[in-house]
Amino acid sequence: MLIQDENLTDRSPFLKLRRWQWWLLVAINILFLIAGQAAAVLLGRFYYDQGGNSTWMATFVQTAGFPILCIPLIFLHPSQKLETATSSTYPSIKIVALLYFVLGLLVAGDNMLYSVGLLYLSASTYSLICATQLAFNAVFSYLLNSQKLTALILNSVVILSLSAALIAVNEDSDGPSGVSKGKYLVGFICTLGASALYSLLLSLMQLSFQKVLRKETYNVVLEMQIYTSLVATCVSTAGMFGSGEWKGLQDEMNGFKSGRVSYVLTLVWTAVSWQVCAVGVVGLIFAVSSLFSNVISTLSLAITPLAALLVFHDEMNGVKVIAMLLALCGFCSYIYQNYLDDTKARKSESQSHTDDVIQESHH
Repeated sequence: MLIQDENLTDRSPFLKLRRWQWWLLVAINILFLIAGQAAAVLLGRFYYDQGGNSTWMATFVQTAGFPILCIPLIFLHPSQKLETATSSTYPSIKIVALLYFVLGLLVAGDNMLYSVGLLYLSASTYSLICATQLAFNAVFSYLLNSQKLTALILNSVVILSLSAALIAVNEDSDGPSGVSKGKYLVGFICTLGASALYSLLLSLMQLSFQKVLRKETYNVVLEMQIYTSLVATCVSTAGMFGSGEWKGLQDEMNGFKSGRVSYVLTLVWTAVSWQVCAVGVVGLIFAVSSLFSNVISTLSLAITPLAALLVFHDEMNGVKVIAMLLALCGFCSYIYQNYLDDTKARKSESQSHTDDVIQESHH
């Protein structure tokens, strides 16, 4: 895939990988993202359907599983940690702490918007609206990451915008039982806002790797995810106690339709699923770009409505089917553009290597 910053030398380890090794790394992260996101969305909807109603708890579990990421961080090669800590290009602790704090606040706000959206929307409608994040990311990648807006990318932006518009104007759009049109509109706006903020976060993460951290080892990638999640979890905890929602958690557990054990397991596995998804997201930003990470996230969101149809028997009317097909068309357009970029980058790398060999033979 096209490397966004051609002057960034810290990506050299990826250029040394064989092509199949690089694709294997990307494929593993894609699997993490798709499986984690689909499971997390379905479990989040299950939490609300079974009697859960705490938006702060739903926000909390999206980042509370971050300690899991400490396991791979501990087993990273010691020399990689030392290299990260002693690098002369690595910014000061104050700058890194400020960066993680700001990103953590944005993550917490984004998670809250998603929680409110999922509360008032069915899993299928929620996922289709979230697919607009790809269009938002194209804009932010252009503004922040020097991503070129080709005809194929602009085509995808238009198609995905139409997909969201169809959901917005669909009179038969469904929400959970008891949700009024007004609350449905709130859910739609919150989900759309969350998609925009999520896309901004991905571009800011990529920009942070390139301009601030200037060190893209997987150690640094994990640290970013851990510390931003720590900040977001603290914000969610403060919000839960500040709003008073913590007082009703005991009654919520007792009233959970499928039982107390199911309540705990739902929250635990939701937290784990979001962290699996997060590893895939940040890993793809690390290995490719924020734009490609969002492309795969959109593919997952296009698949989730089908899973919701099987699990929750969500209504799949004609408008939803058309919106899903449009989302898939937008995704395919992005994938084709990435294929062209990949071919161009590989040819350029091969030509550069050939020129170097010829130059050395002349000497």
